[in-house]
Amino acid sequence: MKDVYPVFFTKTDTNVLVEVPDLEILTEGTDINNAIDMARDAIELKCVSMEDAKEDIPEPTNISLLDINKGTFAADGETVVSLVDIDSTEYRKKIDTRTVRRNVALPSWLNYEAEQAGINVSRVLQEALMQTLNVNR
Repeated sequence: MKDVYPVFFTKTDTNVLVEVPDLEILTEGTDINNAIDMARDAIELKCVSMEDAKEDIPEPTNISLLDINKGTFAADGETVVSLVDIDSTEYRKKIDTRTVRRNVALPSWLNYEAEQAGINVSRVLQEALMQTLNVNR
């Protein structure tokens, strides 16, 4: 899932506080670049977790409807609102690298041929699934 969420960034004397109102996320960064990275990571993690739990992911609020003066950190410094793009599909590929065991039924003769040729059946299945699903690693 690709999307763009509005995010409040509040600059303090020591760091940048981050709030993602649509997803009830609070985090922080050492500077604005780090804060954007932290916001993106937190949003993608939350969306992946919600997908796994079969929960509805909130639609992003129109940026023009947000009031920075009502943000959690409004009194802590100067706040600006900006958009942060996310891609939960790419994030999942990056973080979810564990392998899972699947039973696959093959005709005995085909298994024999694969063993004789030294073919890694799991690897061939992964490549075939990626091609069939039109996804990349």
